[in-house]
Amino acid sequence: MDSIPDFSDPLQSTLSIILWAMAFIQLFWIFFFYSRIAFHQEKSTDENNLPPVSIIICARNEEDNLFELLPFILEQDYGEFEVIVVNHQSTDNTFYILKAFQEKYSHLKVIHLERNHHLAMGKKLPLTLGIKGAKYNHLLLTDADCKPSSKLWLRTMANQFSQKKEMVLGYGPHNKTSGLLNRFIRLDTAIIALNYLSFAKAGIPYMGVGRNLAYTKDLFLSNSGFKSHYSISSGDDDLFVQEVAKNKNYGISLSPLGFCYSDGKEKWSDLYLQKSRHYGTTGRYSLFKKLLLGIYPLSLILLTISLFTLLAIGGITWISIGIVAFVLISKWIIFGLAMKKLEQSGFIWSILLWDLIYAVSSPVLYYTSAKSTGSRWK
Repeated sequence: MDSIPDFSDPLQSTLSIILWAMAFIQLFWIFFFYSRIAFHQEKSTDENNLPPVSIIICARNEEDNLFELLPFILEQDYGEFEVIVVNHQSTDNTFYILKAFQEKYSHLKVIHLERNHHLAMGKKLPLTLGIKGAKYNHLLLTDADCKPSSKLWLRTMANQFSQKKEMVLGYGPHNKTSGLLNRFIRLDTAIIALNYLSFAKAGIPYMGVGRNLAYTKDLFLSNSGFKSHYSISSGDDDLFVQEVAKNKNYGISLSPLGFCYSDGKEKWSDLYLQKSRHYGTTGRYSLFKKLLLGIYPLSLILLTISLFTLLAIGGITWISIGIVAFVLISKWIIFGLAMKKLEQSGFIWSILLWDLIYAVSSPVLYYTSAKSTGSRWK
């Protein structure tokens, strides 16, 4: 095996240059972006400056989840807060369950939207009504099927408000169950979080997750809410973030005490429909953000192809092996630390394989589902 490529061989030299270039891109992403999460330190809570908060939940036919999970939100260890549930045209027993909870919890406010075929079925209308009906300026959004990781969830998320921030990007992992689908969903969620949180720390915020997202009412109203993208069902947690998160007016929360868990999809077809809805907004992303999100998986695919092609033709060199080894070791360390921060330590030993699987599957899911229908919020 030679130390350097034979540059008189066009194929070997071209493949080697591609491999080196893709390795450089991988290393840049790892150290410039992902290391920010791997070494992130959460700020201590300023107990004296925690503002009153309105928690907003939009619910449609969520009787079981509300009955089981709403008490975990209503009983948060916090000073002054209210919980607003917007009952969006439910046909189950949501009305009666919320009425019963109101008799026990005085800080629960309910907004009922009666069934009307003229009303949009998306989440933006009930969310807007909940925000406009909020008593307090500081808002924390979650979903009816979500369970806070602790009674300090609200306190942990609101801590960023005490740092003079107007928006807080939180993390919403999925509960662990058996099966390949659940592993893929948990990894997908973790990598998406790794991307949007590390990009935010680098000054390029592009999304949050609606099940654990906070911002001020003033920020929402100053942007005219979701007006610019009201015509599409999605966008409340990415297009909106891109419009209002500027000049470091946002923070992130990565304390495990502030996570908000939910169950993942149980069928591949349901995951596909969910992805279709999420990808429905990417056409409105700037070219810059599209490139940022696509370069990493593309560079990993090209790196892998060039490596195995060089091995197949006997053109691999010691310098190429050294570069690839350095990339793999760096990724394993940084990804491992990041996965610990995201409470996904189970992926550490296999993260390099999952990284490649995800890089291949994500573009496939995007291109096969981006134009799909089935984008209604349920």
